Amino acid sequence: MNATVVGGGLAGCEAAWALAERGVDVRLHEMRPLVRTPAHQTDRLAEIVCSNTFKSLELANAHGLLKAELRVLGSLLMQVAETVRIPGGSALTVDRVEFSREVTRRVEDHPRITVVREEVTELPSPGVVATGPLTSDRLGEAIAARLGADSLAFYDAIAPIVSGDSLDHSLLYRMSRYGKGGGDDFLNAPLSASQYEGFIDALLAADQFEGHGFDAVPYFEGCLPVEEMARRGRETPRFGPLKPVGLPDPSTGREPHAVVQLRQEDRAGQMWNLVGFQTRLRIPEQQRVFRAIPGLGAAEFYRYGSIHRNTYLNAPASLTAHLSARDDASLLFAGQLVGVEGYTESLATGLLAGINLARLLEGLEPVVPPAETMLGALMAYVHGADPGRFQPMNANFGLLPPLEERVRDKRRRRELLAERAVTLMRAFAAGAAAVAT
Repeated sequence: MNATVVGGGLAGCEAAWALAERGVDVRLHEMRPLVRTPAHQTDRLAEIVCSNTFKSLELANAHGLLKAELRVLGSLLMQVAETVRIPGGSALTVDRVEFSREVTRRVEDHPRITVVREEVTELPSPGVVATGPLTSDRLGEAIAARLGADSLAFYDAIAPIVSGDSLDHSLLYRMSRYGKGGGDDFLNAPLSASQYEGFIDALLAADQFEGHGFDAVPYFEGCLPVEEMARRGRETPRFGPLKPVGLPDPSTGREPHAVVQLRQEDRAGQMWNLVGFQTRLRIPEQQRVFRAIPGLGAAEFYRYGSIHRNTYLNAPASLTAHLSARDDASLLFAGQLVGVEGYTESLATGLLAGINLARLLEGLEPVVPPAETMLGALMAYVHGADPGRFQPMNANFGLLPPLEERVRDKRRRRELLAERAVTLMRAFAAGAAAVAT
């Protein structure tokens, strides 16, 4: 059996691995380095270009639940992420360089996977298209022509990364919110009320990049540029990425007016990400505005924040329940391209696409996990949402059907929803999604 996977990102690697582990010979196409993208910096597979966190590991958190389900399904990338994990509180945070290196090594070493470095401009069948939000123009045109539905687009922004050695640690304190994880996994820059107001003033006055058509395309609400938050209201950032709740300043014993958090990017602690500081400010403005934050006066920027175009399909209007073209069950789509938002969500759809294509090649019907699982609920949303109002979706407990009995305590309710989901996913993995032996 043979199949093609287009796209060497998170979803594409999971799809290729799932197929190969089920006895399918896979050609995995990645256009880098022959064709560059505005966001990627290397030619490695599974390069993560935005945050280096896969979000929470806690089972009572929607992202933690999805990770638990993926471990049950045998996710390659979840295994790799655990091996290159770095401090990040209760989140699964990774060394981004080591992560992509290890995924690349494992995929390239698999005897059933051949990595092909070239741009694909025609849709494969049987195959999985997982080219992500930066799909090349020519392949995007082929997708739009085939599906008969217009793609939707939004813009996504990434946060700056600064050198740990360039920070003034005497003005920062180490602490995780509510002491989660190791208790001190983040660096925190406290802001007084006057410092916060000055920061907002500088942010609102700063010059930003005005690319063609930027203002005509909506942002994804889960990844707003920090200046866009401030534009919506001066207090908005303080109730978002700058919220001080659970982060008392050890020097005063009280929560500051606002807090800028920095998250570790690598094992050695040489690189730190400004949490929630996605931006489209011009580089000189980033230097000026962000260096005004306490402790960042001499910050050396390893990566400046930027903005890039993201594309996704109107999946409810154009794809089947298992995310294939309506006229070809063996042409599947996966990753952010189908309208899921987030690393874990993207690779989850890639894993399921690989499972289903392997089944189709064996003459079996495609399957979708029960709607009571987080992955099944995501699939139900992507397929069943209103096509006229479709927007990308993160994993969240609001997608899951409620429990039969009402539970008032929110944490306990989520724990019970998670227990139900994992139990159902184990049964799904042992049956329809099982790897043939």
